[in-house]
Amino acid sequence: MSTTSTGTAEDSTLEHLQNMILGTDDVENFLDELSHYTAAKLSGDDDEVLCGITLLRHKKAVTVASSSERAQAMDELQYEYPDGPCLNAAREHVTNYIPDLNNDARWREFTRNVADRGMRSILAVPFQLEGGASAALNLYSDEVRKFDDVIEIAESFAVQASNALRLALRLTQHNDTEANLKAAMASRTTIDLAVGIIMGQSRCSQESAFEILRDASSHRNIKVREVAAEIVASVGQKNEPVTHFQH
Repeated sequence: MSTTSTGTAEDSTLEHLQNMILGTDDVENFLDELSHYTAAKLSGDDDEVLCGITLLRHKKAVTVASSSERAQAMDELQYEYPDGPCLNAAREHVTNYIPDLNNDARWREFTRNVADRGMRSILAVPFQLEGGASAALNLYSDEVRKFDDVIEIAESFAVQASNALRLALRLTQHNDTEANLKAAMASRTTIDLAVGIIMGQSRCSQESAFEILRDASSHRNIKVREVAAEIVASVGQKNEPVTHFQH
């Protein structure tokens, strides 16, 4: 493959990944699309490449996305063993390639078990993530030496996917933070309105009004915001108050 064609393919892949991020609203959907896209990209006319994405959390492995039920089954089979090509790739941040599962000396028991299920070669490529997160892209084929000519392509693809995944995770964290802030602002507005109503009705200070609100919350064993919402509704404010933070 020429440098020009390789560059064009990488640009196309990067553009597709960026479009995937823009077209999804959470990381789970992104990873699901990523696994299907990877499998389709590397599959041939007469053979199907299986793709799974392993994430290590608190030393426990889990498949967060897969191109098919069969791909997930291959990943989960590996988790029954202390180590394997995909687990090692995620932990050590190295690429592991087994061109022929019938001739592998590193993970004999696992590879023999996978071979019994029809697989012949495996390629595991690590993601480059942040904050101590570990993950790997796991590729399975029923052809011997299936990935001989695509290791560098798969590694390049994983780098691009890692960049996209880091962005997707940051966007998710940003959206979660914004949603929590909006909820907090809405809650604060409802409580402030209720305190104002209590002050007017009881002719007391703001501090005393809030104490009344908090005592009612404790006595009824419900949240302060819920008591506040009832007070606001009781004077004709049937809808949730709008905060300046809301669009």
